[in-house]
Amino acid sequence: MQKQERAQAQEQGPGPDRPERATGGAVPAQPDGPHGAEPPTGPAAEPAGRFRSPLVLALGPLLVAAALWLWALPRIDFRHIDEFGLLDRFPVTFYAALAVLTLGFVLSLRRAGTAPVWPAVYSVAMLVALKAPPAVLYETVRYAWASKHDAIITRLLAEGTVHPGTELSGGMSAYDQWPGFFALDAALVRAFGVDGAASFINWAPVALGLLTLPVLVLVYRTFSDDWRLVWTAAWIFQLANWVGQDYLSPQGFSYLLHLTVLAVVVRRFVRPGSAGRLRDRAVLDPAAAAVPPSATLRQRAVAVLLLVPVIAAVNAAHQLTPLMLCVTLAALCLTRRYRNLGLLATAAVLMLAWYLTMGRELFLDTLSTLGEKLGNLLANSRPGFAGEPTGPGPELVGSANVLMVLALGGLAVTAVLLRRRLARSALPLILAAAAPVPLVLVNDYGGEMIFRVYLFGLPGSAFFAAAALVPAAGAASRAATAARRTATVALPLALLTMLAGFLPSYYGKEGMHYAQPGETALTRRALDRAPEGALILAATGAFSDAYYRYDRYERWFFTEQEVDENLRMLQDPAGYLAGGIPAGRPAYVILTPTQAEAVIGEGYLPPGGFDSLVAALKASPLFGVVEEGRYGIVLRYEPTTG
Repeated sequence: MQKQERAQAQEQGPGPDRPERATGGAVPAQPDGPHGAEPPTGPAAEPAGRFRSPLVLALGPLLVAAALWLWALPRIDFRHIDEFGLLDRFPVTFYAALAVLTLGFVLSLRRAGTAPVWPAVYSVAMLVALKAPPAVLYETVRYAWASKHDAIITRLLAEGTVHPGTELSGGMSAYDQWPGFFALDAALVRAFGVDGAASFINWAPVALGLLTLPVLVLVYRTFSDDWRLVWTAAWIFQLANWVGQDYLSPQGFSYLLHLTVLAVVVRRFVRPGSAGRLRDRAVLDPAAAAVPPSATLRQRAVAVLLLVPVIAAVNAAHQLTPLMLCVTLAALCLTRRYRNLGLLATAAVLMLAWYLTMGRELFLDTLSTLGEKLGNLLANSRPGFAGEPTGPGPELVGSANVLMVLALGGLAVTAVLLRRRLARSALPLILAAAAPVPLVLVNDYGGEMIFRVYLFGLPGSAFFAAAALVPAAGAASRAATAARRTATVALPLALLTMLAGFLPSYYGKEGMHYAQPGETALTRRALDRAPEGALILAATGAFSDAYYRYDRYERWFFTEQEVDENLRMLQDPAGYLAGGIPAGRPAYVILTPTQAEAVIGEGYLPPGGFDSLVAALKASPLFGVVEEGRYGIVLRYEPTTG
């Protein structure tokens, strides 16, 4: 049998799983399975029966998972979300579907070298299974910031232009200064002939995930011909991407463009004379066999010109991503292989040109605070909430986030230390992962910088985390054999553990993200009722339609401040709010159930603080109840009755 396999390998010649030696000769085919042994082929496999054929083994778990997921979907009790978000509202069959998909994916890796389409199918299936339920089930826009972007698109459609020099409350002016993403969505609304972006907004995580997946594969295939490693890295990327930036947002869109630029650079910007040594090292580590061809100066210059529109789109869409792109390109310049000062200069010029023209107002404002925030590592790395998350769900989310970061980082560091040759050949991924870290010393980005650093470092971290779980193919030593046997258990266990970490991170705070249709209707009635120029007060901006008709009103989200100040506010809520309302200004207070979830979960108020706030305002003669019901309460400021 072994002689027959060697003869087949020699006939097939070098391929993705059969890297060439430095002398140009072929080496035997590398095993496909995570345990290191090839599945039986030929006559010896026939007694197992047709129920163990490759097609059945690949398709069976997929069909079982699909049946479980479809059965579970209408039974998700999303209208009665409690402390743990959707975690205790998902039926057992939903979790079973995800587990079956994971095990089916691991099985598909056994033949990834000859049938890489199956890991791809399972990756797409997992993406849909994880992120499609809100799109299928919810009647309203999931996530308050997605409804905020819907309001921006609606305004752009109504006015047909942007106003970069107009000052709007709540930091809304920045969206007129970086309008590229919203202009694209407005065009999509017109092209589809729908009423607004709300009709497709909940599908954005699935759409962006589907677009990101092939770009990731292109990046990973640059540094490995081992399909097991490539698809495991893409799978881990999906599970580790819990930061919630894949909704309909400028960050999600510009992140996709950022990865596209990275893919082109690592595949087409290799300098002449640097590829040969990599191929020599690939013989010693087959996972590093994929080496992009060298590019001439002319070819790299043409590639720069082709990337200009993509980089320009990044600058038009988002204020932070161009900076992340520049620091990543600068980090790649530390290697001889990818040193392209022309591309770095082009990206930097485009970034500065936008900062000093369309984005001038926000750019100058950021510079004015730079002295205060520069070098303040503790403050800049603090998450967005002012206090500690409270309640079982938010606390579980916080713990899951930390454990996911530690697990991903631990696996990645282990692979970098143990697989030295792979680390040298895939050095650009290490540099790209580390490049954003120094930005934590520069700014807090509204409490989001630590999450964005993690997001931009994720592609490289996921690749090396996968390398820790998928041992190099082809090695015949005892240590290599032991590593492959260990991977048989470690790989599915690690992927299931990451899945268990992803679910609370993504769905553990769903009480803040899903608003009943009645709550949305109450908010819109209140804002339609308020006269133009009125001051709208709410505990937080994290509720659906908080920015509905945002250009007509000024907003004050009065708990989004330091916890000590909120505790002082709770001593006399009515007097505190009245003291912040300008004389003669009409003012309305809107308080809803999703706000109650948000202010407690994010640590703005202590447990019971929101209820005492509502009770105090209702009892005060300074505020009169306009509307009250199960979906919230609307009060009007009435100073003349005080």
